[in-house]
Order: sequence, then structure tokens, then C-alpha cells
Amino acid sequence: VQLQASGGGLVQAGESLRLSCAASGNMISIAAMGWYRQAQGKQREFVARITGEQNVNYADSVKGRFTISVDNTRNTIYLQMNSLKPEDTAVYYCHAIHRTTRLHYWGQGTLVTVSS
Repeated sequence: VQLQASGGGLVQAGESLRLSCAASGNMISIAAMGWYRQAQGKQREFVARITGEQNVNYADSVKGRFTISVDNTRNTIYLQMNSLKPEDTAVYYCHAIHRTTRLHYWGQGTLVTVSS
């Protein structure tokens, strides 16, 4: 499975941005896809996840502001980020996990910068 993330950029606080992650390969083997982020000097942290059954989970810090969705026809997930805050500044990584082996797959990361 290969993941290609895009959509990062520089925005001002309060603005919106949408990230995309296009997946290719054996998608039937994937149990869930989602997003993690890593701010400079900090550990990578969970942001949002969507399962094959369309169950979604969010980090408390983004609940009510971020929405994860999937377009199965395009094997693409999206992260709609609204009301962005400077603390959302990070490199955002697309992530997928294999259904049986629990192997993790990572995209290359896309930088989101929110200025105050």
C-alpha cells in the first residue's frame, strides 16, 4: 500500500484547509486509514481515523473542528480542517493499518502552518 498526501499550506488562524491522501495497492487488506501529525520538537500524535465500516475517531484537540471522510471510488481520504489554530501547525502524515498483520503504512507528510 502506498499513500500520497497533499493539501498542506500556510493559512491564518480561523481559516480552513483540506488534506487529501490517495492510496494505491491492495486496499482490501486495509482496516483503517487516518491522519497523524508531528509538530516541531514533539512526538507524532493521532489526529483522526476512519475504518472500513465508516467508524470515525478524533483526537480531543480537533473534535468539532476537523472532519475525516473517504471516497472509496478514488481510494482517497480527506481531512477537512476548520477553525485552524496556531497549535495545529505540524507535518501531517497519512496512515493506514493492515487488517490482519497490523502493519502500519505511512505517507510522506504534508506541512500545515497556521499563523496567528
